[in-house]
Amino acid sequence: MSNVDALFGKQTRLALNHFAIGTETLPREFIRALGLVKRCAAQANIDCLQLEKNIGLAIAEASLSVINGEHDQQFPLTIWQSGSGTQTHMNTNEVIANLATQLLDSKIQVHPNDHCNMGQSTNDSFSTAMHIATVEQIQFQLLPALIQMQQVMAEHSKQWQAIIKIGRTHLQDATPLTLGQQFSAYASQLQNNIDWLKQATAELYAIPQGGTAVGSGLNCSAEFAENFARQLSEYTDLPFTPSDNKLSLQAAHDGLVNVSGILNTLAVSLNKIAADIRLLGSGPRCGIGELHLPENEPGSSIMPGKVNPTQCESMLMVCAQVMGNHLTITLAGAQGQLELNTYKPLMIFSLLQSIRLLKDVINSFTEYCLRGLEPDRSQIEAFLNNSLMLVTVLSPVIGYDQASLIAQQAHSHGTTLREEAVRSGLITAEAFDEFIKPENMLGPR
Repeated sequence: MSNVDALFGKQTRLALNHFAIGTETLPREFIRALGLVKRCAAQANIDCLQLEKNIGLAIAEASLSVINGEHDQQFPLTIWQSGSGTQTHMNTNEVIANLATQLLDSKIQVHPNDHCNMGQSTNDSFSTAMHIATVEQIQFQLLPALIQMQQVMAEHSKQWQAIIKIGRTHLQDATPLTLGQQFSAYASQLQNNIDWLKQATAELYAIPQGGTAVGSGLNCSAEFAENFARQLSEYTDLPFTPSDNKLSLQAAHDGLVNVSGILNTLAVSLNKIAADIRLLGSGPRCGIGELHLPENEPGSSIMPGKVNPTQCESMLMVCAQVMGNHLTITLAGAQGQLELNTYKPLMIFSLLQSIRLLKDVINSFTEYCLRGLEPDRSQIEAFLNNSLMLVTVLSPVIGYDQASLIAQQAHSHGTTLREEAVRSGLITAEAFDEFIKPENMLGPR
């Protein structure tokens, strides 16, 4: 970008020279949040009679264009800068000050510090923007995607309640369950994650804006924090409130670490689900093959007709990245000293990346894998009828050791459980047929 086109000023230019490190920039979602901070701060300062109305309204209007993404190219700094985010914060102040000055036809020079940053510090503004961006992305992006996935999973569970299949533990044959029961476990996992995510996100509605440098509120109007939170809540339609202890939210980001922990747990759940579906869909002729996965695209550049579980693999890779991000966020959250955590840009970059990746992969997996899943009923029935673990229901009748011997003999001789049970003389054919009914083995007796 040429100097002629640039809306930012001296501090941003210095940062471009001093922090030419990497290519990872703060995402659009966070720039939007900083724009929200500046808009609401200007309006709060007008309400507190601290800022001239014409200047404040110009700042609010300029901030709105930043919120709407009209000037994203004006935010070129990477995350590898001051750990408080001062360089990006001043980048924002400079851009908005210049835009506001243009709106006032240069009759008044809007100052990035004196006007745009009135009653604020990087330490409370950047921290507040971290909360805003995280909450908005979870509430409006990730949770809707996750809720939709849970609903599709619950629909499969209901549709497939009558399909009896063999269970597996340790990747070995186990007792029967229904395909619906199997998918009910996945639906339950997802619902738990939805509940946990809502609970953790609720803690982020308390914001530190008004704490200024160290959380004490120096150089800030006494009514500013309340006015700011009210303006923010009205604009976002989210219940933001001033924190009772702003020092804690600037010195540490435990709430954000907690949210990352929930995202990590979600990644663990999604990893389990995607890995299971990939395994159940393995084949088509030499694997388990109990599920038909959608055939979205060719799977191999050399093997004609091969179709791979690509949506599952995409999900697994995202889960690995989210787990890695959680470690980064955990280490960053643990490294704050005294009155300020100085890992803010790294934390919010990693957290927003996790949210965005999870949202995207959940939407993709739901649309291109989950909705199109179909059970292979003949394969499921064949495995069920061939399983030796149906003998489990005989343990209360003939004892564990004798039931175990029947299963071992059937496996060794290549015969059926029925043949070996009758040969043992411990149970008649009629009694065996009465006990060995998979449909009666799906719950307590």
